[in-house]
Amino acid sequence: MGVWREYAFGAEIRLALVAGEQGIEQIRFDAAPPERTLRDDALPLLKRAAEQLDAYFGRELRDFDLPLSPQGTSFQQHVWAALQTIPFGETRSYAQIAELIRTPKAVRAVGAANGRNPIPIVIPCHRVIGSNGKLTGFGGGLPLKRWLLDLEAAQRFL
Repeated sequence: MGVWREYAFGAEIRLALVAGEQGIEQIRFDAAPPERTLRDDALPLLKRAAEQLDAYFGRELRDFDLPLSPQGTSFQQHVWAALQTIPFGETRSYAQIAELIRTPKAVRAVGAANGRNPIPIVIPCHRVIGSNGKLTGFGGGLPLKRWLLDLEAAQRFL
């Protein structure tokens, strides 16, 4: 079972974090509690996740160190693993991710899996853009995606 806590990082970003027995299961932009039972043993993990997110937003952290437990199909798991290889401050296209996971014709499926990423920011789906360089969908909205990319770009060479 998971646990829910809401954390606010500035006025623009409200996140709900969900932890299960194996790690962080979800980061939700809607900040609405899922139908889960609160477990006291998950509170240290949620606190750690919130501290790392706060450090990331405060430009003090580039790499998250959290146990993750995203729930999805085998294909989605491969895509989410590939997303985690995108270096901080860089972007990749959906086609590049499809190539990386050795399914070059599955660009749309990669896009769908990217869109179903249950742990955005930590699994950096915001770093995936269209082949033409344009921003594409993001669960937190395109302004937040732009903000995250700009936040990382500003620190890329520090």
